[in-house]
Amino acid sequence: FVMEGGSLDHDGEGTVLTTRQCLLNPNRNPAWNQDEAVATAELEKAIAAKAVLWLGDGLLNDHTDGHVDNLARFVAPGVAACPIAWGRNDPNAEVYDATARDLSGMTDAAGRKIRVLRIPSPGLVLDEDEKPVPASHMNFLIANGAVVVPTYGDDRAADLACQALKTVFPDREIIPLPSVAVLTGGGSFHCISQQEPA
Repeated sequence: FVMEGGSLDHDGEGTVLTTRQCLLNPNRNPAWNQDEAVATAELEKAIAAKAVLWLGDGLLNDHTDGHVDNLARFVAPGVAACPIAWGRNDPNAEVYDATARDLSGMTDAAGRKIRVLRIPSPGLVLDEDEKPVPASHMNFLIANGAVVVPTYGDDRAADLACQALKTVFPDREIIPLPSVAVLTGGGSFHCISQQEPA
């Protein structure tokens, strides 16, 4: 099967989070016939997933066909973060709210109901052609002793996102870094790194 690092997120205890838009896309895995049960069985076999949680669509104009690492991330077993729209013109407001509703109705591999932490999105971020880009604070990188958070020019949204992440990563330094240039190439810090256990 075909997937990129951002197409899955996991809690470290056997629960995997993904989107139908990405993983069931015929441009990646046509043999799965857009069938969650088939894909879930493959993930259980290949990566020892105990539970696969399926979300719907990813962000607007996401060339990755909806990578979950821009939409929702585990921040602890049983706890997932997802954005809440920042500003009335946030093009992903409905997707964020649908994601939060879906997550709050899910349970993980240990039988825990998923607790949802809403984190402010960067709001509407435009490229040089004035088109919305899939900017997201969710594309953070968890490193040894730190969490590197992408920011996109709205300092208030970035500050609130970092404060929220500090509540779930109290022992890590939260490091906000500008990510507009990285996003131009697609994705952000989680996308451009290869995570390995410490």
